[in-house]
Amino acid sequence: MEEFRFLYLIYSAAFALCLVVSVLAQDQSGFISIDCGIPSGSSYKDDTTGINYVSDSSFVETGVSKSIPFTAQRQLQNLRSFPEGSRNCYTLIPIQGKGKKYLIRASFMYGNYDGENGSPEFDLFLGGNIWDTVLLSNGSSIVSKEVVYLSQSENIFVCLGNKGKGTPFISTLELRFLGNDNTTYDSPNGALFFSRRWDLRSLMGSPVRYDDDVYDRIWIPRNFGYCREINTSLPVTSDNNSYSLSSLVMSTAMTPINTTRPITMTLENSDPNVRYFVYMHFAEVEDLSLKPNQTREFDISINGVTVAAGFSPKYLQTNTFFLNPESQSKIAFSLVRTPKSTLPPIVNALEIYVANSFSQSLTNQEDGDAVTSLKTSYKVKKNWHGDPCLPNDYIWEGLNCSYDSLTPPRITSLNLSSSGLTGHISSSFSNLTMIQELDLSNNGLTGDIPEFLSKLKFLRVLNLENNTLTGSVPSELLERSNTGSFSLRLGENPGLCTEISCRKSNSKKLVIPLVASFAALFILLLLSGVFWRIRNRRNKSGTITNLSLYLSFYIHIYLLITLPIVKTFFCKVNSAPQTSPMAKSENKLLFTFADVIKMTNNFGQVLGKGGFGTVYHGFYDNLQVAVKLLSETSAQGFKEFRSEVEVLVRVHHVNLTALIGYFHEGDQMGLIYEFMANGNMADHLAGKYQHTLSWRQRLQIALDAAQGLEYLHCGCKPPIVHRDVKTSNILLNEKNRAKLADFGLSRSFHTESRSHVSTLVAGTPGYLDPLCFETNGLNEKSDIYSFGVVLLEMITGKTVIKESQTKRVHVSDWVISILRSTNDVNNVIDSKMAKDFDVNSVWKVVELALSSVSQNVSDRPNMPHIVRGLNECLQREESNKNY
Repeated sequence: MEEFRFLYLIYSAAFALCLVVSVLAQDQSGFISIDCGIPSGSSYKDDTTGINYVSDSSFVETGVSKSIPFTAQRQLQNLRSFPEGSRNCYTLIPIQGKGKKYLIRASFMYGNYDGENGSPEFDLFLGGNIWDTVLLSNGSSIVSKEVVYLSQSENIFVCLGNKGKGTPFISTLELRFLGNDNTTYDSPNGALFFSRRWDLRSLMGSPVRYDDDVYDRIWIPRNFGYCREINTSLPVTSDNNSYSLSSLVMSTAMTPINTTRPITMTLENSDPNVRYFVYMHFAEVEDLSLKPNQTREFDISINGVTVAAGFSPKYLQTNTFFLNPESQSKIAFSLVRTPKSTLPPIVNALEIYVANSFSQSLTNQEDGDAVTSLKTSYKVKKNWHGDPCLPNDYIWEGLNCSYDSLTPPRITSLNLSSSGLTGHISSSFSNLTMIQELDLSNNGLTGDIPEFLSKLKFLRVLNLENNTLTGSVPSELLERSNTGSFSLRLGENPGLCTEISCRKSNSKKLVIPLVASFAALFILLLLSGVFWRIRNRRNKSGTITNLSLYLSFYIHIYLLITLPIVKTFFCKVNSAPQTSPMAKSENKLLFTFADVIKMTNNFGQVLGKGGFGTVYHGFYDNLQVAVKLLSETSAQGFKEFRSEVEVLVRVHHVNLTALIGYFHEGDQMGLIYEFMANGNMADHLAGKYQHTLSWRQRLQIALDAAQGLEYLHCGCKPPIVHRDVKTSNILLNEKNRAKLADFGLSRSFHTESRSHVSTLVAGTPGYLDPLCFETNGLNEKSDIYSFGVVLLEMITGKTVIKESQTKRVHVSDWVISILRSTNDVNNVIDSKMAKDFDVNSVWKVVELALSSVSQNVSDRPNMPHIVRGLNECLQREESNKNY
């Protein structure tokens, strides 16, 4: 009996285990399986694979459903076509979230669904990057694109781009979670493009996929003509293998018929930028313990170089070799039997992927989430599909973005004018922390203007015209508008209370109760007079006397009560404080000279000296600062100094040094800036630092400085002319990211020794625009000339002016002379710089620099053009694979 009970328990446990395994095998929680074009809300279970497919209606907002009547595979009987729009996107939101690896597969069958007998060609995008081009050669062909992708965000965008070569469409879209071990299918760029996946056995049999393969990888049978199949009926485990290979795939292997022959495979590679990622999967399927004196051992080599020596596959256990050969025109893989082996090599399965650069990161997630929320809450009817800022050619309508190769794109401008918006101003706008321009005009927005709009520190244009907003305008917005640093448009909002109208309204509110009070007094007096007249009609003199006394007494009391109230009110109205933004921020910005002495430790450490004074190192609230003490010869007085500080207070940009404060006591005045740890660009070019900046670093620094100057020219209203752009005014932080310094100071602090120059002209010889003396002043184009000189200095490493006993040669003249004589840009590149750059990017920057220093002002580009050019050069460098 006990024995029976024991067997029963074992049987029950085994049965329960089988149920668990069965349930796990059917688990599709990591799957998103979409049959595109089937009716909205419908779903079905595939008879062959058991995969549950759903309609695409909840994953895409556009397109039309079409069908192909004559096809056997159910997933290809329907499709979604996109006849409208340049880009249409599916949004996949896997429950495993971002930072995980997924296999994504898109399938296409044209089937002449439109009766056009065409050959559609269109682009396929993943996130902000192009995935591949889809080309359907005929109606019956099936194209499948597959990628292993490391997700950067919660949302995964799969988009189809119209190239004007036929209407884009899609039949099936599938996503498979590849487990929590991100070391599998590892790629430095976050994406591996599928090339081939072989189940190496005889050609008999069908492809293997789910549920034999838990990740639904599709394995195609393949055999080399000189090989035969060996197999086992026993399960092959992948317990210690993170790739979780199918036992059905691993139970067969391929081995040479001629036991002395190696297994070889060659990849032809016509593109030097293509890098192959090869995964070879091995498992011994013959029990060699039953074959005395039989061993299987072989070497794995690439182009004759052994990468794994003396390898012996384990019996019924999966081993995976990852091979990542250098890019060559021909790559030969060999499995060669070792001298001590009695059996030929084997291989069970093979996967090959191509590593390609997914260089574009998605739009900053906070920005992306914000505009996605706005799209949902306001039901925006625009081409808002996929990533907001990427690819550049498909940016969302109404958006402008800033692009930086090292950080995700940021949304800097949003135009939702005449977009049918209703309701209150959404709090999602507060998450667009880098936005500079926001246009919500000509809509039906209601309610108050929220305070958070005044906290968007980079916002410089806010247009709320022609809505139905009510209430008062936040005081900080009005103050910023009054300084000229901020454009605020509020017209055609009848219920909106601006600063002036609110005061008028308050005055009207006072007049009404005053008039009512005097009217009440008049009526009261009238009634009292009638009463006294009736009462004393027999005694006229008494009546007059009593009435006079009564009136005198009543008026006296009334005035004693009302006059102080009226006086108090008008005093408050007339004495309302008219404080300027500068005065309000003064408490935060103004330091005493004693504060400065303390923060610099009595001016103990000098950082540098310039035309405006000496710069000292200091600490303020544990923050390193640079304190610029202006020399007496540079100062023109507190009025102009204060005016300049007001300009600096309103200038905020990531590529401009931040003003922390200022001080002025007697003759002592100066500015306190954030500290930049790596000094200035001029010292780096002069070799004062041990490390020489690479071309990539110089490009990034140039782009940073250009973006700062662009903000001064285009982001400030009115524009600010720097007047002294030079490499010593480009400061670097500990990561060698650059900020422009001393913007605007030249105007206020020119020295007496240069009094022969117009007070509107300042600058440094060599950087100063020679045309400024003709125009008697400096403007944006003068800054661009100076920046062109900076670019030439960065490229060449030369001083701006080279002096000899006979002549002075400007760096621009030297570069032009060398290029005219040799036409080789390598002859002007800084010899100290490592040769790890794309020469074409250097040429592009040279062209930008020379156009900037053109003697014809109209030929000089503007700063947005320069920023775009430098950004393109930096992207070229970042994507270059040869260095």
